[in-house]
Amino acid sequence: MADTFRSTEGLIDALADAEFDRPPALVSNAHITGLGVARALDAHDVPVIALDRAGGDGGADAGTVTHDGLAPPSDAVDFAGAVTYPLDDLDGFREDVEAVVDAAGTEAVAFGCMDEWALSYAEADPDGVRIPFAGSETLDDVLNKSELYATCEALGVPYPETYRLAETAAAATGEPDATVGEAAEALGFPLVVKPELKRDFEEAFGTNVIEVADRGEFADVVAAASDEGIAVMAQKRVDIAAGRDHSLASYVPPSGSGDALAVVGNAAVRYPRNFGTSCLVETADEPAIEERALAVLGDAGYHGISESEFVYDADREEFLLLDVNTRPWKWISMPVAAGANLPMAAYAAVTDATYESDGVEPTRWVYLRDYLSLLAGDDAFWDQLSAADWRRLVSGAFEREGDLTTGVYRPSDPGPAATLFETEFADREYYCSC
Repeated sequence: MADTFRSTEGLIDALADAEFDRPPALVSNAHITGLGVARALDAHDVPVIALDRAGGDGGADAGTVTHDGLAPPSDAVDFAGAVTYPLDDLDGFREDVEAVVDAAGTEAVAFGCMDEWALSYAEADPDGVRIPFAGSETLDDVLNKSELYATCEALGVPYPETYRLAETAAAATGEPDATVGEAAEALGFPLVVKPELKRDFEEAFGTNVIEVADRGEFADVVAAASDEGIAVMAQKRVDIAAGRDHSLASYVPPSGSGDALAVVGNAAVRYPRNFGTSCLVETADEPAIEERALAVLGDAGYHGISESEFVYDADREEFLLLDVNTRPWKWISMPVAAGANLPMAAYAAVTDATYESDGVEPTRWVYLRDYLSLLAGDDAFWDQLSAADWRRLVSGAFEREGDLTTGVYRPSDPGPAATLFETEFADREYYCSC
């Protein structure tokens, strides 16, 4: 177990004394999603090296740095340490990763668990690192909302009404559909402003979507995006049916979407409700969602792990494709527990390892930190777990029986949950971007 988060130099020194009987996985970042990936791989005895940016200048011991993530205390992580943050310095990131791989004495397999890490592994293409997902050009095509919605249009996959704006056309990859005034007239208010490519937008605005209430707010956001050289679109604010958001969790191998390993998940509960992140997700039987998502992925030529997000539009009475995340995500442990170990399938595709799913069983995933906060703070919310579920959770029996799994909390791997408790009840803020 990696009980410390090392500096780059400290990690290299530690790896120099290690021996690996198979390529280790490089998992970035080292938070909730990375923890889920690490546990999925560790279940098949794949060694894991968690890589993330440092949280401070130094730790208590020489060779360590501070880090407030949850993956390094996990028994599923063998080594953990800092590398240069790729959005700050892509060449520095490449050099650090190559040094880590060289110290390990074997090639490694990269798992980027946030967009910036996945894209940076693909763009940097470090020597000695096997990439179990499509290259950066394909990733950009899938992540580019203009390209994504054009694909949906061609394939007949429903998506929210969207207009590319003339005011930011200079930075766009596609031709504009409307001016700010025309989009406002067509969509009404409130409406949603989102970027074609969200990395620069997130850096500039701290979010990947902005809801505006009137024409003045709309014009101000678009003008700010134009000043930053970022192409944005106006999108209809969907009257979402709460509890009906669905996603296709999948691994598409290089052979194509016809051979995909996939599970549909329903985000039954979000925290905060309606607009927050998933805190209770369950398997669902929605073949149309699987068919539509795989059609889009296949048309783009994408292979690798992904989450295709759909919302249910109560006005149109149909599911709309909202986004595709070309990487693991927060509830990646749900498909794993259901019988579709997507990280292991990806690892096996680029190594000598083998993996075959025995089939998918109904499964639920809960992130207890948020779920308990919802129970404690929202009088209108009714508990969706049974007394038997709570007994299994408290006793730890859920790890051996039943249809329920968790994010972070596992009695058999207590370090991450203990770290989360420390930040909840101490004067130290914990920030986790998943």
